[in-house]
This record gives sequence, C-alpha cells and structure tokens, in this order.
Amino acid sequence: MATGFPGGPPPPTRSLDPASLFDVQAKRIHEYKRQLLMVFGILHQYLLLVDDHVEPAAPRSYVIAGKAAPGYWAAKMTVKLVNCVANVINNDARTHGLIKVAFVPDYRVSLAERIIPAADLSEQISTAGREASGTGNMKFAMNGALTVGTLDGANVEIREAVGAENIFIFGLTSGQIEELASNGRYHPRDYYDSDPRLKRVLDELASDRFCPGEPGLFRWVRDALVNHDDYFLMADFGSYIDIQSEVSTEYQHPEIWTRKAILNLARIGAFSSDRAVAEYAREIWHLGQS
Repeated sequence: MATGFPGGPPPPTRSLDPASLFDVQAKRIHEYKRQLLMVFGILHQYLLLVDDHVEPAAPRSYVIAGKAAPGYWAAKMTVKLVNCVANVINNDARTHGLIKVAFVPDYRVSLAERIIPAADLSEQISTAGREASGTGNMKFAMNGALTVGTLDGANVEIREAVGAENIFIFGLTSGQIEELASNGRYHPRDYYDSDPRLKRVLDELASDRFCPGEPGLFRWVRDALVNHDDYFLMADFGSYIDIQSEVSTEYQHPEIWTRKAILNLARIGAFSSDRAVAEYAREIWHLGQS
C-alpha cells in the first residue's frame, strides 16, 4: 500500500483534513437513529484498509455528535463505542490522510452552527417508519450537504423536492419492515451468517480490538443483534455499505457532487418556516378568509 510519505506516514494528528469528505451524523443518540450502523460502516472501511490493504476511494472524516439520556444504557454505550473506535483508528498510522473519526460531545445549537455548514454528507439513517419527521436533515440539505438515508421521516419529502438522483437512498422501506416484523420472517442471524463483511465487523467488536483495556466491553453488540434486532441494522447493513461506495465514487468527481449540492440548495426552499407558517395560516387557522 502506497503511503505517499517517504519512510511511511507521519504520526496521527487531531485535525481533520478539509479536503476529505466530511461525513456527519449529528442528533440525539438513540437506537432507532442507528448511530451503530454508521459505526459499522466506519469499521468496515477501517478493516478493509488495515487488514486487506484496500484504501478508501475518497478520504473521509467521520463526525458523530449528539447526547444520550442519562438512563439510556445502550445510547451511552454507543457514545463509549464511538470514542473507543476513534481512539484506535486515529492512532493507527496506517489511516493517516485516509480515515479520521471524531465524536463531538455536548451537541447544541452553537456547535450545529459550525458543524452543519461544514458537512458534505448528512447521515439520516434511522429505521424506516420510526422517525416522526426530522428537521436536522433539512438543515443539512439547506447548507449544501447531500443526504444518505432511508425512506423515513422528512427524507421522503426531501427526495421528492430535490430529485431522487440528488439523494442517496438505501435500505428497507417501512412497508418491507412491517411485513418482516409482522410475519415473524426476520431472522437477524441469517444476515450475520451470510454476509462476511457484517460478520467480520461484529466479530471484531466482540473481540478486544477496540477496547484493549476493558476486555469484553462491546461483545454485547454482536450477542444482542444476532438474536434480537429491533431496528433492522443487520438487514440494512449490506445496502448501507453499497450506497456508501457510491457516495465515495461520486465524491471523486467534483463537478457531479457540486451540481447535486447546488440542486439541493435550490430546491429545499419548500421546507422554510415562511412556507410552513403560511400553510398553517391558510389551511388550519383560516386566516384572511371571509
């Protein structure tokens, strides 16, 4: 693997490369919002790089921001996982200039004002049918980020507004999920057994590779999901990895990416507060009508 640096790569730094693809998920930490799925994607890229010597098509800076409720164990452990994964990846010299991971604590409006305009890719990857609406995805799109997401919440309306070719949609639909769940046909272990990419990610989490000082800390991720996956991470993993490959390919062509970003900006005006208030006034409050 060529490093581009005489004698090997330089030691890791804490800064993010502004030329890399800024891949951002900023929202409340919750299982249905699937921060775990993004972590799985990061680990897949890391393992490809360090174990298989396959460099990513485009360098990425992964940013996850959010807060977990004090009593929400799974959410708090997800924050711990992100930080442990970041510690391993960022201190591995083989990732320099290719992969960087950052967790932003205490996410709030003042941080959103800095993070959202910097994003190239907006991760809106909640389980289809579980997101009531979503407004963060609108803010990212209004600031020029392209959306990668499921057909859930406002992603559906964003796709209609900006055009299906200007958004990256993956995963099961809400109808497909309802059918699998209602018929008892969803067996997450089948995905673990049949997809070697997923199996490798989960097995590495079950090892101590990302928690060398705390043996067994993340074994629960694999043990829980192979038996009971309420949020269909296992089913959507393959589709998520495939769409992320498409994202990387398009990011290598600035003229394509820039056109899509501009079209997102130009067509997202329908989500403005002016339009929403006007509709409420006209259709709900019937103001100005005789």
